[in-house]
Order: sequence, then C-alpha cells, then structure tokens
Amino acid sequence: MTSERPAGTSDRPAGTTRDAVLGGRVTLIQPRAGYRAAIDPILLAASVDAHAGDVVVDLGCGVGTAGLCLAVRSPGVSIIGLEKQTAYALLAGLGAAATGVQDRMAIVAGCVGAGTMASGPIAPGTADRVMTNPPYAESGHGRSPRADRAMSMAEGDIDLRAWIAAAHRLLKPRGWLSIIHRADRIADIIATLAPRFGAIAIHPIYSRHGDSARRVIVHARRDVKTPASIAAGLVLHEADGGFTPAALRILNDAQPLEENAGRR
Repeated sequence: MTSERPAGTSDRPAGTTRDAVLGGRVTLIQPRAGYRAAIDPILLAASVDAHAGDVVVDLGCGVGTAGLCLAVRSPGVSIIGLEKQTAYALLAGLGAAATGVQDRMAIVAGCVGAGTMASGPIAPGTADRVMTNPPYAESGHGRSPRADRAMSMAEGDIDLRAWIAAAHRLLKPRGWLSIIHRADRIADIIATLAPRFGAIAIHPIYSRHGDSARRVIVHARRDVKTPASIAAGLVLHEADGGFTPAALRILNDAQPLEENAGRR
C-alpha cells in the first residue's frame, strides 16, 4: 500500500489520507488515526469469483477496500457496501468516486441486522454474493482507546452468528458467502454455517512457510448439501519478510486468489 500526503482538500475530509492499493488501481480515503485497511479485505476481494451482472454485498465495508478492489477486478459487477459507522461509510463513497467506480458501487450507512436490510437496494434475497471482513474478536476482547477502532475490531451486539445470519437473508437461493476471519475461529464459523450453507471451502492464509495459518477465507453456498473442501492455501511472506511472488500477483497485479493458491 502506498500513501500520499495527508488529506485536507475539498474532496477529502481533514484527518484522512489518500492511499493506493492493488498496484495503484484503487484509491482509498481513510482516517489517519482510526481503523486503517490491512491486506485482509484485498485478499477477500481476490477470492470472490463474481461475474458481470452479479450483485455483491459487502457487509461491514469500512472504507470500502474489499468492494473497491472487487469493482476494479470484476467489471460489470454491482457492489453495495453496508457500514455501521457513518464517517467510514462517507469515506467509502469518496473512495468509490476517487477510484472511478461510483456508478457500480453504492454505500449504505446502517447496521447489520437492522431495518437497513428490510427494503431498498439491500433488501433480503437481492445478492448473488455476500463478502465480509467482520470484526475478528469476540465481544469485550477488541480493546482500543478509540471507539471507532474498537468497534471495527470486536463484535458488539451483532456477533458472528448474527453476521452470518444476515448474509443468509441477503443472498439469493444458492448464492455464495465469502468471509475472511481468524483461523482460530474456524470451528465457530463452520458450526454457524453448517445448518444453512454447504459447499464450504476453506482457504488457509499463512504468514510464512512452516507457520500455522493465522487467517482463513471461507466460501459457502446457501441451501446446498455439497461436501466441504480445503484448498492449498496462500503463503504471504518469504523468510526475509518480503511478500512471496504469489502474494504480489494478488496484491499488485489484481490476480485471483484461486489461481495463486499453493504457488510461490
């Protein structure tokens, strides 16, 4: 990720930065001191096999990183981002305009599971795919002195079960859910998915060769009984700390995760 000078001009609120990701294809407008995007939403977007005409909902979109990356990677896909924190939703909209995908990416300020999902562009049964990079920590464990950062890091009133239930409501029959999360919560994820989702596919994300996975991307399909599978996974870093060629192909060249899983 590359960063330009701190924002403070008319097109960006004061206290934000303008950052380039995906090899400069995507522009993020994000807070200098709040919750800033890491590579997780970029990897999530690279895992979503969306096609022209699909409607993809990004639950808890933050400043829009995953949606922006997917919009650039998949022309013709329409994206709706839902974000509880109004300030972040505003920045996601600015990022869409700066990236030039505002005609295909709408941002809705609202809470997962609230009345926001009852009607309008984010009504139940409207999504071909749902992707999400939800808060990783269980309630009470994502401590931060900044309220906005704490909200992004830890579950509040909406826990993982409610998050996945919201995705299920939004999806069309046989629609796909893609979620990136901590690897140590894989049992919770599978237990929550299993009653209403099948074709569960687990993609481990490894920091280095020989390490245990710290992240997983999980795909699941609504209302099917297809057996689960585990992919080869992706290694992010070489021994010297630099990114592996496979990771760089995803992060800089906008290649799909699937094509680079198991490759160096």
